[in-house]
Amino acid sequence: MFPTLEEIAKKRRQLGLKQAELAKLAGVSQSLIAKLESGKIDSSYTKVKTIFDALDRLQTKTKIQEEKIVPNQIISVQKDELVSKVVRLMKDCGYSQIPVFCGKQSVGSISEKTILRQILAGKDLTQISKLPTEEIMEEAFPQVSEDAPLSLISSLLQTYSAVLVAKKGNVVGIITKADLLRVV
Repeated sequence: MFPTLEEIAKKRRQLGLKQAELAKLAGVSQSLIAKLESGKIDSSYTKVKTIFDALDRLQTKTKIQEEKIVPNQIISVQKDELVSKVVRLMKDCGYSQIPVFCGKQSVGSISEKTILRQILAGKDLTQISKLPTEEIMEEAFPQVSEDAPLSLISSLLQTYSAVLVAKKGNVVGIITKADLLRVV
């Protein structure tokens, strides 16, 4: 069954595309996309099929890329764990930032930069290492659903060093800038 014309705008928005971007991908004019979305015209089957094919290609490509970049295992710490454990974990795993949880809930983040700021502020490294993580942690990484478009994830990574991926409210993955660069 062929999708309805109302699906064009819905799919386009889900993929984070502007009308002009979709038009370019489909090889049609932006005004055609606008008129179809507003219901002002009915277009030929061929043109509408071309638009849906472009949306489907992009959706498939985005989904494949997301599957490549979402690791299965999340390395994290609980908020009451000592900073010394965080440092060991970062060193052993080769990570520069780690999410902080309280049970299964993300409550903060800690990074090499966070720890270095404490040292630069004049705190003794021995004292810092004995602190619970929650005393120096920063804000939590943003969370997106598992079907979030890659464009949203890329946008968040311009501000944050990582994005958590959730499925039915549970964090199932983490995407960093390094993960994103691996698929390019």
